[in-house]
Amino acid sequence: MNPSSEAISPLRQRMIDDMRMRKLELKTRTAYLRAVKKLADFLRRSPDTATVEDLRRFQLYLVDQGTSPITINATISGLKFFFGITLGRNELMLKMQTVRVPQKLPVVLSRDEVTRLIAAAPNLKSQTALSVAYATGLRVSEVIGLKVTDIDSKRMTLRVEQGKGSKDRYAMLPPLLLERLRAWWRLANAQGKMLPGGWLFPGMNPTNPLTARQLNRAICIAAETAKIDKRVSMHTLRHSFATHLLEQKVDIRLIQVMLGHKKLETTVVYTHVATELLREVVNPLQEIQPAHSTT
Repeated sequence: MNPSSEAISPLRQRMIDDMRMRKLELKTRTAYLRAVKKLADFLRRSPDTATVEDLRRFQLYLVDQGTSPITINATISGLKFFFGITLGRNELMLKMQTVRVPQKLPVVLSRDEVTRLIAAAPNLKSQTALSVAYATGLRVSEVIGLKVTDIDSKRMTLRVEQGKGSKDRYAMLPPLLLERLRAWWRLANAQGKMLPGGWLFPGMNPTNPLTARQLNRAICIAAETAKIDKRVSMHTLRHSFATHLLEQKVDIRLIQVMLGHKKLETTVVYTHVATELLREVVNPLQEIQPAHSTT
């Protein structure tokens, strides 16, 4: 939803200003405004007239419509901001409760599948971008946000500027990845597709970066070409990076730092998919001596 595409009421403008004061990210602002609009459409009147019972009915409506738990919780977050911050009426949210989100294990590729996937990417740009995602564990937004100046070949690091949570951090830069980045830079530079100090993965217009949608489309093509029947996205490479490090017995707290996770609990999920570790465990059944048969 684009706030500038429609007339903005004083109430809407106040909420926009409240979010701007707190420097919320654009994606968060858009989601919060969408939540309030959804409530207004349900009520068919101004959302600031909602009662506790109205909000309770609204959540029941979302459930009955088959809305996913993640979307319900995101909607509640937006309404909490609207009623708590913009209107100063936290008590209206008493009957709205977040719902439990089912925990699903991430899809992880084997090392062979990662090799085939990257090789099957449609061009050198996407091959290199996929290599970055797997070798560093960066999110797709962080991959497309890289600039040429973020590469530090002396310290063998990649600078991630303002990643998720508006935090800077460094990612590892293995020698093989540096070679691939240099090969991509030489080609893009020769073709005039990369501006000095510009985006590492520029879009059709080099003043703009490649979009997440374009990169996700490239990885879907690569998965189909490589005949990988798992559900693959850019985030799959991040999951695979973490899992493979864990299987190499890298300390989980170090993996947490490399992934930019705020909480260790988020990283621990990879212990459930690190199958190499499971294979190293001696099963109790193996320790049971077979009983000698008697005649």
